[in-house]
Amino acid sequence: MFVAGVDTMSLTLEWAFSLLVNNPDKLHKARSEIDSHVQGHVLDDSDLTNLPYLHCIIHETLRLYPAAPLLLPHASSEDCTVGGYNIPRGTILFTNIWGIHRDPKVWEEPTTFIPERFEDVHGEREMGIKFSPFGVGRRSCPGAGMSMRMLPLALGTLIQCFEWERVGREQVEMDEHSTGVTMPKAMPLVAMCKPRSNMVNALSQI
Repeated sequence: MFVAGVDTMSLTLEWAFSLLVNNPDKLHKARSEIDSHVQGHVLDDSDLTNLPYLHCIIHETLRLYPAAPLLLPHASSEDCTVGGYNIPRGTILFTNIWGIHRDPKVWEEPTTFIPERFEDVHGEREMGIKFSPFGVGRRSCPGAGMSMRMLPLALGTLIQCFEWERVGREQVEMDEHSTGVTMPKAMPLVAMCKPRSNMVNALSQI
């Protein structure tokens, strides 16, 4: 969790900010939610339950850009049949969760950033296998709980404390680069930020 978890969380934050600066209306909506529920202090863990849209942004980021697009390899413990395919015991299996998350038979506008699609969803289990950025079952990612606590805390704090925008008029490039288990951006995010005037005093106390 403390090695792999750091890399995957930093990648997810970069994808999230890339999506938000490309969609300033979503960024504004997230900031408005934070400002209405968190006043006089920098966002902390106790505020997260009051920020559902922030969680929607993270879920939608993980849907479009799962940090581990093929999840981790598993091996079948017994001979079995899945979807009409015979899977012998000991077969190494990879789940293309990137493909599942973008399947047009499952998702409306699958390549479009729409955090609102998660607004009426309570937890990943309700979504089933179609949304499984951490895998499912007993062999799912042990760091999922940590990620879903740390990601909204980090993302929410940066949204609350700073103004963010693109460097130029062009959209931030969203191509993936994957040469290993994880999926970073092909071009690292470059964005402009400045402290928000109403947060300067709060930031000076950190």
